[in-house]
Amino acid sequence: MGLLGTLFTLPLAPVRGVTWVAQKVLDRAEEEYYDPAPVWRELSELEDRLVRGEIDEEAFEHREDELLDRLEEITAHRTNTP
Repeated sequence: MGLLGTLFTLPLAPVRGVTWVAQKVLDRAEEEYYDPAPVWRELSELEDRLVRGEIDEEAFEHREDELLDRLEEITAHRTNTP
């Protein structure tokens, strides 16, 4: 792009900057949302609570199903991401 093109698109520079920042924030949020480590950690803590008797089997199974569903969602997202 030449000098003339740069001058004409200069007013759009703030928009491009905001778009870039918004994309970086979105990328980071998706990275955190689809990170399986916290889910695995919670599964481990859940099992520890069951062993210690802090929760009953029914509560354990209910939460375990939710966490396993979450792991399936994460796996599906990661396999579909190029």
